[in-house]
Amino acid sequence: MPSRDFSLYGAVDLGAVQAASKQRQERQARAAQAGDGAAGPAAGAAADGPYVVDVTDQTFNAEVVERSQTVPVLVDFWAEWCGPCKQLGPILEKLAGEAAGRWVLAKVDIDANPQLAAYMQQMGVRGIPFVAAVVQGQLLPFLNGAAPEAQVRQAIDQLFEALVKEGLIPDVPAGQAPASDAPSADSLYGPAEDALRAGDLDGARAAFNNILAANPQDAEAKRGIALVDLSARVQALDPRQALQDAEAKPGDAKAQTDAADVEMVSGQVDAAFARLVSAVRRTTGDDRDAVRKHLLALFEVLPPDDPRLAKGRRSLQSALF
Repeated sequence: MPSRDFSLYGAVDLGAVQAASKQRQERQARAAQAGDGAAGPAAGAAADGPYVVDVTDQTFNAEVVERSQTVPVLVDFWAEWCGPCKQLGPILEKLAGEAAGRWVLAKVDIDANPQLAAYMQQMGVRGIPFVAAVVQGQLLPFLNGAAPEAQVRQAIDQLFEALVKEGLIPDVPAGQAPASDAPSADSLYGPAEDALRAGDLDGARAAFNNILAANPQDAEAKRGIALVDLSARVQALDPRQALQDAEAKPGDAKAQTDAADVEMVSGQVDAAFARLVSAVRRTTGDDRDAVRKHLLALFEVLPPDDPRLAKGRRSLQSALF
């Protein structure tokens, strides 16, 4: 895989894919309303931590197209039978972890997701592994075939240099997540946000607690503490094992709450909420109360105007009463 110059000239607009995905999601929502509103194991569960996510035909819109509006997404098309895929995949996962949120890796099993596989073929791609870069809803063919880690790292560096040059992403050092709409470092929340981006959970918790000490009603600080708590819980988990345990033990409250945490940090908010609502329906007594309290804690991570929060609260109320 030789080095190359990257440009978004000729990139593919994913609007059609986004529209089709939304239609599928609407159909699934109507089907869920006809049932008990609970979901099975999340299709878009984390593969290896919060920066790597498994994507399906159903979750591509949310996990790739929409997410790419705020952070670049590299999409790895692979299959279990593909030997080179097993060489390239771990390299991409390692580099995604090192990037720490500067970009996200989305993994697509083409055998399990025929619609995305067909779309890949429509782009003229005939073999895997194949990696595409998605930025602001635009898809750019990026890598074809496997390569040593050094070459993959170099290609990613070249890609981001081009994206920065074209003004599509901010110039952020590798290993540091891009700045969001959150307050800047010299603002009230800056120290806490900086600590979170650096992975310093103790420092972030202390900073948010300082804000709450001055204003116990500060909603943003409360959200920050909830996020720190969630991050600390996930750090103690093996994400893949947590999801496997939850699938094997549908009636185990701890297994379900652990899996919901993994889904939450990987952006699968609806899946995390639906998992715990389903667990509330299946459990009784102390287990049921533990699941309910855990779900309420996850609600605290979202801003009060997030539509997923309102939906989750309605689903929980329905399950309880």
